[in-house]
Amino acid sequence: MNSLNPIDIILVEDNINDAELALRVLKKNIPAARIKHLEDGEQVFEYFNLRQPHEIQQHHSVLPKVILLDLKMPKIDGIQVLEAIKANPDLKTIPIVVLTSSKEDPDLKKCYELGVNSYIVKPVDFKQFMDVISDIGVYWVNYNQKPV
Repeated sequence: MNSLNPIDIILVEDNINDAELALRVLKKNIPAARIKHLEDGEQVFEYFNLRQPHEIQQHHSVLPKVILLDLKMPKIDGIQVLEAIKANPDLKTIPIVVLTSSKEDPDLKKCYELGVNSYIVKPVDFKQFMDVISDIGVYWVNYNQKPV
């Protein structure tokens, strides 16, 4: 891990309790990370300026190491967000981990068809949820290699 480059993680989660817990675990396990919490798909579209893709690089010269994405959200759902990011040439290499309560096979299949990097069903158990978030953060930030 290069300490000169910032480590950005984006957490897209509408459930405030899950978001707060995930933020706490990520900050504890990856203290150098800058974590941006977005509460719904609309905020993701605004953050990445997905409605005007040619302007993305002007706003975000450092792309996140990983996006943790919930599926079931108000306004714009996670599948629409995944589709928009993976269809954008400036963003499509950002790893996206779906972290959702949806065990529905159509969601799982659609996400992989759209290019998701990982699909994880949120554990209901508090300790297991913390362990999963910790493992996700450590793997995607410290071990995963992506194109430069």
